[in-house]
Amino acid sequence: MKKIRVLIVDDSLLIRKVLTSILNTALDIEVVGAAENAFVARDRIKELNPDVLTLDIEMPQMDGIIFLRNLMRLHPMPVVMVSTLTKNGAKATLEALALGAVDFLEKPKITTENGLAAYSEELISKVRMAASSNAHTVHIHEEPPLIVKENPMQRILSARNKTGFNKLIVLGSSTGGTEAIKEVMKNMPADSPPILITQHLPAAFSESFVNHIDSITAMTASIPVHGQVVEWGNIYLAPGGLQMHVNRVNHQYVIQIEDSKPVNRHKPSVDVLFHSAAKCAGKNAVCILLTGMGADGAIGMQAMKNAGAQTIIQDEASSVVWGMPGAAFKLGCADYIVPLNDIAAKILGLFKSLR
Repeated sequence: MKKIRVLIVDDSLLIRKVLTSILNTALDIEVVGAAENAFVARDRIKELNPDVLTLDIEMPQMDGIIFLRNLMRLHPMPVVMVSTLTKNGAKATLEALALGAVDFLEKPKITTENGLAAYSEELISKVRMAASSNAHTVHIHEEPPLIVKENPMQRILSARNKTGFNKLIVLGSSTGGTEAIKEVMKNMPADSPPILITQHLPAAFSESFVNHIDSITAMTASIPVHGQVVEWGNIYLAPGGLQMHVNRVNHQYVIQIEDSKPVNRHKPSVDVLFHSAAKCAGKNAVCILLTGMGADGAIGMQAMKNAGAQTIIQDEASSVVWGMPGAAFKLGCADYIVPLNDIAAKILGLFKSLR
């Protein structure tokens, strides 16, 4: 059996030892080396030719972001970022994902045996996923120009003059999803139907991510609060660490935010959003699953299809990981399999046919 060769890059000796110890428990993974800074890492990559890199963000001499930018230009390879879950750490991690990192996880700070077991499982899973990912599908995007927003009241009044004010878009994603979501949202016009998004993210990442979406789309992106009425031309990102549902109240869609248990080990969970939308939106909805590890959202998409919604999955070639879309495909609930660059146009085309 060919083992996945991993190089660990972190300035902390303790972290290097912990990550090495965890990864070496997996029969299909071998830590072939470690590096305490970017310059040593550069030499180790040439010498050891690893399959996957785990990379710290905050390092002396050259930080992980600068190193990653150079690496993806000169020697692109699957990279898993190891980050602190702080506001600054979240911003830097999202930048790393935009530069081409496949995924991220928190630095280990384990105080219980159960905590260590859960962390070990997550680390091993993400390294395996990175090794088998379509890492070439993640590339450095030129930032689109900042969008001049339409007056929100004008958008709402315009929407109320349209047919189909009851239309709704629900979208779910995970690994590779932050960049995939940006690709879709930047192509959605200001007068688009409302979009509810569940992306697997920690709570510390939500604000930075939604602010970035808002800066590149003609729509208005925000993190909703419990009881918020859904409005045309708006994007609503599920807050990290909470579950987001949508209900129909007095002929309006209303968002429900709950601190309830994880579903499919995720909080927020795509299935939670999709099941709620199936009940209240049905044939008035378009449901999309983008790149992601695992199967969260597949059963929810089946419920959406059964309720009359049109369903889209991202194709395998453009997905970083075809787990969630692939699971929906296996269930037979995907009406359309679409490359990432064409998904926005497909959504808009479907709504024209629904009017």
